[in-house]
Amino acid sequence: QVQLVESGGGLVQPGGSLRLSCAASGSDFNIYTMDWYRQAPGKQRELVAGITSSGSTNYADSVKGRFTISRDNAKNTVYLQMNSLKPEDTAVYYCNADPEVWGVVESWGQGTQVTVSS
Repeated sequence: QVQLVESGGGLVQPGGSLRLSCAASGSDFNIYTMDWYRQAPGKQRELVAGITSSGSTNYADSVKGRFTISRDNAKNTVYLQMNSLKPEDTAVYYCNADPEVWGVVESWGQGTQVTVSS
């Protein structure tokens, strides 16, 4: 099972940018689709963006054009570049490793807080 550690969260003003990182260890990074989820207080966890092992990406409508997901397979790391941040982007952001093969368990990181406020 892969272990995931997120970093890069913090407090940013509206319109600002942050880059989240998720470092993976303990398993073959290349067998996972990597996703970023977020959960705001009182709301359900939602998928923000995902990237397959081959590099195909998908985004929630609410972040299209503002967020970019990428991965560096050599560094076993996935990134989420967040631009033009809005107060409604405030949430705990979680990294998820979703296996593309049978018999492997998915993994979650511990989460990193992103707060967008003036």
